[in-house]
Amino acid sequence: MTLDQLPIGKSGRIAAVGGQGALRHRLLDMGLTPRTMVTVVKVAPMGDPLELRLRGYLLTLRLEDARNITIEEEAQ
Repeated sequence: MTLDQLPIGKSGRIAAVGGQGALRHRLLDMGLTPRTMVTVVKVAPMGDPLELRLRGYLLTLRLEDARNITIEEEAQ
């Protein structure tokens, strides 16, 4: 599953960060690294971007970028 498919209020652990070159480097710099827990807080009215909670802060991420992040949904 990719991050853009995670429902609002659900959490997951990042398994892999895709993309190439500058895109991948930017995602990693924002704290989206493997084994990090991430929760979808809300989605903009038109569905893009997503607001995520990770590492104690909120991050807004475009759907296009979220599709490059593979996650494992946490059982609750």
